[in-house]
Amino acid sequence: MSFFEIVQQIDSTINNIVWGPYMLVLLVGTGVFFTFRTNFFQVTKIKLWWAGTIGQLLSKEPKEKPDDGNITPFQAVTTALASTVGTGNIVGVATAIFSGGPGAVFWMWVSGFFGMMTKYAEIVLAVKYRETDENGVHHGGPMYYIEKGLKIKWLAVIFAIFGTLATFGIGNMTQANAIAGSIETTFGIPKLATGIVLAVILALVIIGGIKRIASVTVRLVPFMAVFYIIGGVIVLAINIAELPGAFGAIFANAFSMRSVGGGIMGYTIMRAMRYGFARGVFSNEAGLGSAPIAHAASNAKDPVQQGLWGVFEVFIDTIIICTLSALIILTAGLYGGEISGSTLVLDSFTQTLGAFGGMFVSFAILCFAGSTILGWSYYGQQCLYYLTGDNKTVDMAYKVIFSLLTIVGATGGLTFVWSVADTLNGLMAIPNLIALLLLSNVVLNLTKEYLTRGK
Repeated sequence: MSFFEIVQQIDSTINNIVWGPYMLVLLVGTGVFFTFRTNFFQVTKIKLWWAGTIGQLLSKEPKEKPDDGNITPFQAVTTALASTVGTGNIVGVATAIFSGGPGAVFWMWVSGFFGMMTKYAEIVLAVKYRETDENGVHHGGPMYYIEKGLKIKWLAVIFAIFGTLATFGIGNMTQANAIAGSIETTFGIPKLATGIVLAVILALVIIGGIKRIASVTVRLVPFMAVFYIIGGVIVLAINIAELPGAFGAIFANAFSMRSVGGGIMGYTIMRAMRYGFARGVFSNEAGLGSAPIAHAASNAKDPVQQGLWGVFEVFIDTIIICTLSALIILTAGLYGGEISGSTLVLDSFTQTLGAFGGMFVSFAILCFAGSTILGWSYYGQQCLYYLTGDNKTVDMAYKVIFSLLTIVGATGGLTFVWSVADTLNGLMAIPNLIALLLLSNVVLNLTKEYLTRGK
């Protein structure tokens, strides 16, 4: 057995553990825990978190402006959404349906519903325990609340190491590969050319730091979300006669009880749950510990106020955008065959909109995956900052390597890279979930204080 084969075998073994049923139960269970402990905050306080997010943006009151070193709460959420709303919202949904059937969509909703409170708790802790350097710039995330809240430095270091490594794979090369592949398929542009252009644009943005990244995401994220939602609604309007059947398939498949060896739960429902939970978590990142890093950089004064954006973030990502992708696939009726991944989405749009459908999906993937690369570049910078301090040489080296790997990702076969990146994502989640559960009283007390002040 070669060294590469040994590494593959080790990665496969770890991957089966970190993304196995126990880990998925822990991920979703953490959201269930916070949901019950906060009396179903995402439902009972829907007016509060809606008014504190979208309502705040639509109000005529003066908006907060970024200060010298930090960004506004909305810029923080667009940076976090930039990394969250990615290929998982398109390709991930298609994979879930292909592997787990239409019922996977229902369990994706379940993971999103409870994930709202996981993301909320992460952000509250990130703002609570963040640090401010001598230039007035905020730095935060799981590594800080693990060290300062739990007093477990080595666990914080482990998170930061896994977080840094994960940015190269799941946050960069796999996204670049999706962009280059869709553009080559639709427009015939070589992957190398796409990779070089992406690398140059990426370098120009990320070298400017969080302020420049946020200045791009604050424009790109709202545009790409509205663009995809409008396009998706048009497709569903055309296929409206198929919508009742699509919803029927989701609920029927989610609760089908095909008995296996006398087991209580059927094989179909287990597959639907597994892929629905896994793809839901992959899409909204609730529990992974990535998004709180961006939220900690905001100039928000109150941890709970910024945490409200976490509830909204998962809502727009999973409940709205992922659902739209799922219904488009199900109303097109192409699932259940040999087509999977981005091809399934591409064909579903093309069947309804013709050649324009392919161009629409390619542009959506370009926006979604491109914004993900920007968001994850910042996560890697902050993980490295925690490990090495304010080291300009290390920071610049990371940005250069990160940009160049975009070319590698665009042109290479990434089955192994995707697998390793997926494993690193799971390993990131473990120390983060430990911290969330052990620091749950901090979240609950801050929430109670905020609600009392509101009354």
